[in-house]
Amino acid sequence: MRDQDVQARSKWRGLVSEQVGSGESVKAFCGKRGLRAWEFYAWKKRLRESEGCGFVEVTVPAAGQQERTGGSHRAIEVRLRAGRSLVIEPGFEADHLRALLAVLETVA
Repeated sequence: MRDQDVQARSKWRGLVSEQVGSGESVKAFCGKRGLRAWEFYAWKKRLRESEGCGFVEVTVPAAGQQERTGGSHRAIEVRLRAGRSLVIEPGFEADHLRALLAVLETVA
């Protein structure tokens, strides 16, 4: 991949992440930055398609096992690349999780 392509992908990956974290609509976000919304959507699609979406294993403990390990505690663990993981406790704020995931998705 050419250096220009790498720089463009990095720029747009950052912009997409920033937009997701901002909570603004694409139209509002692009308007404030002098970007064209159609170009933003095109790059967002290009980045999503090039990075692919892999499948992950999800294990749900049996009912008896849940009782032995704490019963009603229903945290969710999300395992990321490079051995990282997130533990999401009940009552989390979805916007905070979206912002965090947007940042983590841009980190190589």
